[in-house]
Amino acid sequence: MDLMDKQKKKEIRDLRIYNLKKTWYGKVVHFLWYEDSALSWIANIVVAFIVIKFMFYPLLALVFATELPVVAVVSCSMEHRFTNCGERRMMDNICGVPGSGTVDHEAFWQFCGDFYDERNITKEQFETFPLSSGFNKGDIIFLRGIPIEELKVGDTIVFSATKKAYPIIHRVIAIDYVDNEYIIQTKGDHNKAQISDSYLNELEIKEGQIFGKATLRVPFLGYIKIWFTDLINIFR
Repeated sequence: MDLMDKQKKKEIRDLRIYNLKKTWYGKVVHFLWYEDSALSWIANIVVAFIVIKFMFYPLLALVFATELPVVAVVSCSMEHRFTNCGERRMMDNICGVPGSGTVDHEAFWQFCGDFYDERNITKEQFETFPLSSGFNKGDIIFLRGIPIEELKVGDTIVFSATKKAYPIIHRVIAIDYVDNEYIIQTKGDHNKAQISDSYLNELEIKEGQIFGKATLRVPFLGYIKIWFTDLINIFR
């Protein structure tokens, strides 16, 4: 492409922009798409938020059959590595065992396997579970709504807790059918044991608490939400 062609294309583009700016909608498009100013950047962020929250997110909810189709992981409870989970007073650990670094399936079972052995879940069975290597804080997880009777031991689910501001994402380790009702038990892979207190009871999760089953993991993308939430909390 020679200089004359480039100049001609620039003139055509400039003419289109000029004509576009003559209409009200053209001014809006120019402001959002072409203008390089702080106000334009802020407007783009607001528009993106509106599109995602009120168009893209509801569409995902419809497609995946759950009111919560996407979650950001905000804790370390499913991580397969040694970490103090942000608590400076704690030593880096996994399943209560101190150490450092990440762990493979063999090491994970060495540190955490006793809990599952006691519940007749073998190492070989665990390795066939979806997301068997866990996932990390800051990951994005896509969910799919399924009937509770289709859940299986080893699935990872997102559910609401009594006094937690955010939903919990843990692995199903037992399914019982009591008095014509399914009762689910879960555990975080990283945790030493199940949690049962006034804030979270993993021993008795019922159908109405479950948002969906984890189907897809996108690493690190959830940190955008985490950082944004932390920023908002600074000004509260």
